[in-house]
Amino acid sequence: MKVLMFGWEFPPHISGGLGTASYGLTKGLANFSDVDVTFVVPKAYGDEDTTKVDKIIGAGDIAIAHRNITFEDVQKKIDFYEVQSNLIPYVGEEEFYKITQKKIKAQSKLVETNEEGCLEFTGKYGADLIQEIYRYSLVARAIAQDNDFDIIHAHDWLAYPAGIEAKKASGKPLVIHVHATDFDRSGGSVNPKVYAIEREGMEAADRIITVSNLTRNIVIEKYGIDPNKVETVYNAVEPIEKKDLSIKKGVDEKIVTFLGRITMQKGPEYFIEAAYKVLEHTDNVRFVMAGNGDLMNKMVTRAAQLGITDKFHFTGFLKGAEVFDMLRISDVYVMPSVSEPFGISPLEAMQADVPVIISKQSGVAEVLKHAIKVDFWDVNALADAIHGIISYPSLPSMFKKYGRLEVDGLEWKKSAEHVKKVYEYTLKLANA
Repeated sequence: MKVLMFGWEFPPHISGGLGTASYGLTKGLANFSDVDVTFVVPKAYGDEDTTKVDKIIGAGDIAIAHRNITFEDVQKKIDFYEVQSNLIPYVGEEEFYKITQKKIKAQSKLVETNEEGCLEFTGKYGADLIQEIYRYSLVARAIAQDNDFDIIHAHDWLAYPAGIEAKKASGKPLVIHVHATDFDRSGGSVNPKVYAIEREGMEAADRIITVSNLTRNIVIEKYGIDPNKVETVYNAVEPIEKKDLSIKKGVDEKIVTFLGRITMQKGPEYFIEAAYKVLEHTDNVRFVMAGNGDLMNKMVTRAAQLGITDKFHFTGFLKGAEVFDMLRISDVYVMPSVSEPFGISPLEAMQADVPVIISKQSGVAEVLKHAIKVDFWDVNALADAIHGIISYPSLPSMFKKYGRLEVDGLEWKKSAEHVKKVYEYTLKLANA
């Protein structure tokens, strides 16, 4: 079975959980000898890791590369296409324009396949996000015409038009993967253009994968999609080597960590308010907010207003090993998300033997048993949970022991096996 997969993030350059999930699923599928994946992603950075490049195919000065990526531990290669683009994950249309309008000048390039099967570009290439998505979909059509595959898989809304164009060009069935909706990102104040793209993708898809039942219900209720068309496949986590996770913290206090985008969706303000309440009762604790986002300045200001800046630290964006190092020195991990389709970071925290507190409004709450779950808005309950873990040694010991056992069973190979069954069922219906 050959899969043509469209996304927009691939390690080492990722902005959040979507890139991690796309990579984990792709690697999980690589465990199956009868599944071959060609992964297409916009190239926004220009400094991708080229250590595993076997072959580069270009057309003139157009930055498109075809390479093979090997997963060394499973001895499997996937085809990987990079397409020059300025797509920025997790950014709305208006914010994207503000970021890019001073950096990008419109260009005109031709999109076609030459005799060697390389891609050339035409069409408008400007600062508008919708035009970026359209450009990506043109590339998708060209790639679909030039490759042999059985099924199409598109990750999240920026890739849905690409998946649709690939389906039009090939007649092959389309599976879309809903990692989030604009209802999650906007708190309910959806962008009509984004909603239209999401709904068009859902209606065009032969099958829809959602990362949780929470997200599945949104797809059904908010987009009017037939429930029989939507299937939940939970995210997972990459296994890590079992070793001593201890690390010298540098301080004697307990450390409570928030790690993620500092945006409305993630509920950072509830973390700060809970921190204030905890500090009213104990001084032996420090709070860390790791990440960046549009609410960063507001959160810094609020911490100052509450007079807790001597016990509250902002690290900025962390990546790669920095994330795991932060988790290793943490005594509690908190994810107070307002609307979280899934949430991989609590799984990573549990791998680092860190007790986790998550909101009931998160998809990961559907699968985790050994985590404390509170309503995102219940600051008192959140503060009580934090205080309990840092004050009573038996609680963290229990969560570390059973949490690690639980998270070790959440493997991408199992999620990939479920996705493979979705492919097989979709192909069966298409060929009926």
